[in-house]
Amino acid sequence: MYLVNESDERTTATAAGVMTGLATPSQGSTELSTWRVRVRAGVEGPVHVIDREQVWMPVAGSFAITVDGDTARVGAGQAVIVPAGATRQVRAADGPAEALVCMPVGGQATIPGSDDRHRLPWAE
Repeated sequence: MYLVNESDERTTATAAGVMTGLATPSQGSTELSTWRVRVRAGVEGPVHVIDREQVWMPVAGSFAITVDGDTARVGAGQAVIVPAGATRQVRAADGPAEALVCMPVGGQATIPGSDDRHRLPWAE
């Protein structure tokens, strides 16, 4: 058993939000990566693609999540399953929002139209 606490060392701040790694390979997880994401009011993340399925579970506020052109609003008590390879964009819908996110280990991001793969440091 591994007990993981949030720490500054596993927190990454970007223009889109603040991600804190929880269960990740660097913390002993071999199959799943999980993290907490906090997004400020009015912030919209980049349009991107992740090569692994993700599950977004809001715990505060709400998100507008666009997947392959369809937008859904999701809040606490709901979950959104985003398929691997889908083009997505996430934004805080009404003020700040926070979610727990889970995906299989090893996911990488790309920007549509680019072959450059980007690792997700908070998920490692």
